[in-house]
Amino acid sequence: MREFILYSRLGRTEPDWTNLHDAGRLDITHECIVAALFLSHGLRRNVTFHTILHGPPKPPRHIQIDGQILYDVRTDQQTWTNILKKTLSDKPHPGITTNKTSFEALVKIKAQQQPIYVLEEGGTDIGEVTIGQNPVFVLGDHVGLPKKAETFALRYGTKISLAKQPYLAATCITILNYVLDRKENP
Repeated sequence: MREFILYSRLGRTEPDWTNLHDAGRLDITHECIVAALFLSHGLRRNVTFHTILHGPPKPPRHIQIDGQILYDVRTDQQTWTNILKKTLSDKPHPGITTNKTSFEALVKIKAQQQPIYVLEEGGTDIGEVTIGQNPVFVLGDHVGLPKKAETFALRYGTKISLAKQPYLAATCITILNYVLDRKENP
């Protein structure tokens, strides 16, 4: 099992929007969901994706997507526009839950049983790190992790880097899935 926590600074916490881009860049969240959970013609059942939305009007809002039970989904933006609007309206979708859990509370819960890895260009190169069982990767959206959130997460985890240059959040998730897939199936 692997998990990803995306900190979305601007993601709208209510469904009063018309498209993902104008909803506080939920299009980035959509790209990360696709990178984390989807394979060609299939879903990664061994992945849980979390995003903590910090946009208006009522932050925080935690969305959890469990690949083990997720169904009735596609990768396109319109599907995820509909799903996110529905779940932010507190209506159920198989494999997706929402609640008011904060970033700090989620990191603390996960750190009790799983290793936490915080992605940051200045971290230890991933090639030099032994990734533990059931890892949790923490990353920011296009704005990045707020310094306070990063400092908090690092109290529980290790700072790692994929490279010295910044990658898009979804690209980071794709690279991490690739690295872990190679490790699990050499």
